Amino acid sequence: MKIGISVFAFVFASVFTYGQTDSLSLNDVVVTGTRYAADVRHLPMTVNVIDRQTLTSQQQTNVLPTVMQQVPGVFVTSRALMGYGVSTGAAGGVNMRGVSGGAGQMLVLIDGHPQYNGVYGHPISDSYQTLMAERVEVLRGPASVLYGSNAMGGVINIVTRSIREDGVYTHLNAGAGSYGTVQTEVNNQVRNGRFSSTVSAQYGRTDNHRPRMGFEQYGGYVKLGYDICMNWNAYVDVNVTHFNASYPGTTQKPMYDADQWITRGVLSAALENHYDNTNGALSVYSNFGRHKIDDGTTDPTTPTERLFRSKDALTGVSLYQSVRLFEGNRVTAGVDYQHIYGNAYYTSKETCEVLETSNKQSGKSYRNEIAGYVDVRQDLASWVTVDAGIRLDHHSVTGSEWIPQAGVVVRPCHNSEVKLMGSKGFRNPTMREMYLYPPSNEDLEPERLWNYELSWRHRLGMVNYGVNVFYINGDNMIQTVNRKNVNTGEIENYGLELEGQWTVDKHWNVNMNHSFLHMNNKIVAAPEYKVFAGADYRQGKWNVSAGVQYINGLYTAVGDNEQKENFCLVNATVTYACLQNMRLWVRGENLLAQSYEINLGYPMPKATFMAGVNVSL
Repeated sequence: MKIGISVFAFVFASVFTYGQTDSLSLNDVVVTGTRYAADVRHLPMTVNVIDRQTLTSQQQTNVLPTVMQQVPGVFVTSRALMGYGVSTGAAGGVNMRGVSGGAGQMLVLIDGHPQYNGVYGHPISDSYQTLMAERVEVLRGPASVLYGSNAMGGVINIVTRSIREDGVYTHLNAGAGSYGTVQTEVNNQVRNGRFSSTVSAQYGRTDNHRPRMGFEQYGGYVKLGYDICMNWNAYVDVNVTHFNASYPGTTQKPMYDADQWITRGVLSAALENHYDNTNGALSVYSNFGRHKIDDGTTDPTTPTERLFRSKDALTGVSLYQSVRLFEGNRVTAGVDYQHIYGNAYYTSKETCEVLETSNKQSGKSYRNEIAGYVDVRQDLASWVTVDAGIRLDHHSVTGSEWIPQAGVVVRPCHNSEVKLMGSKGFRNPTMREMYLYPPSNEDLEPERLWNYELSWRHRLGMVNYGVNVFYINGDNMIQTVNRKNVNTGEIENYGLELEGQWTVDKHWNVNMNHSFLHMNNKIVAAPEYKVFAGADYRQGKWNVSAGVQYINGLYTAVGDNEQKENFCLVNATVTYACLQNMRLWVRGENLLAQSYEINLGYPMPKATFMAGVNVSL
């Protein structure tokens, strides 16, 4: 830890001896946290932007590994080379500042539309494929004013790809490597006048490093857009992924025939308007899933007799309009409606008939949620901006909830900002928590927390850096006590986050981020300290992307049998442009061959390698 802090201090100390220029790099323009394109310098919340070049530089098929590296305070659980899976032993839980996505407290969006399992309420991490992402925006801290339930810890917004220049572009990426792993992706983009299209397909599979841990996935993404006129445009898109995964159990308790067949998808359509003083959108979307799971057995001679099945859908309508009433002002108002459907049951393997279960839904397999919100941002002077927002959210089961937020941005000079933010986050209980299995409780109330944050951002020449301190306090967290779900849990976390990027010259770019976390009530998969240091080097036909990530104080178990993990991972990707339209690449992960676990009882693979080819037409 001391070494990491010293390196970080050295990097930023060197800033003040380098260049001493006031020139600014291009400012990040974000839509997450505002619903409209806005300069992040005028927003009180902290938003990180990961562009497509960064997302693809390490040849990752999923966006989450890159997000974990690039964003301080974010940690994603993993158990294998490829495949997060669902159900018992699954990985892919996203933690931000000690607030768990595995519990549905972190929200993943695709173009601002919520993505989670309607029955269980958590993200399905194998669905978040790089092939559809133009960029990823990560808002640290509650975003419940704009996005409602589940955004209490923060949001990850995947902004999908589009094409703006006329032409036809086709791209193929294929690779293979350790443990029989294969990854392939093909993408075609077309622009002809007002019409545009993006069509992508993906296939991946692996045996992984343990027996009975195979994973196979295939999916596709289609987006069709049309510019109606200069100020209006429309698009429709669909993303579907299917994966088959096997669950081997822990090393201490192996499982047999524990298999999963999962299909997830989202269909959306939007009509957008863009004027000088106002812009907005009307969108409809449906997020759906089909799940079939064999829970498996510890005795291979006695296979299970039933399959767990669930179906869910989250269908929504979103309408918002943002207006600049006068100079320095911006008012955004919107209405959201969601119909959340879910049903879980068991079927006989032999007869396929539905078996009676302990499901207590009994006519309560759906719920509705409607909300209205207003956010006002005002420049009081050229150097200070205030922001305030409020949401009234009504849930058909748990009732109404008021969600406020407020913040201020002070710009002491044109290349720096001080931000102060206070915001409330909440999460409605899921169908599983209220109606499924013996611990369920129909009287559960929403979880609630407050997040307070102070941050400093500074740009000096080709160097950007920032420092955040935060405090989180919440209650009503849902816990299982004496075999019943109750609102008794509390959360009290505080921490420090540092990040910096330095474009050294046309060949070198380096970045580093640190996060320190203290939890009064500890949870698994939230490290006390995380640091990532990365560098990209480009010279002629060569491109090298390398990084070091150190994790300290990662809880894999809490309570009486508390366990921690510390480990250091070194990864690198090398690309060589052998032809004008062809690049060869090789990727190595965990190059130090570290032995470590993220999920208790699931040792991670040691050094692994992949190699492949990129072709552009």
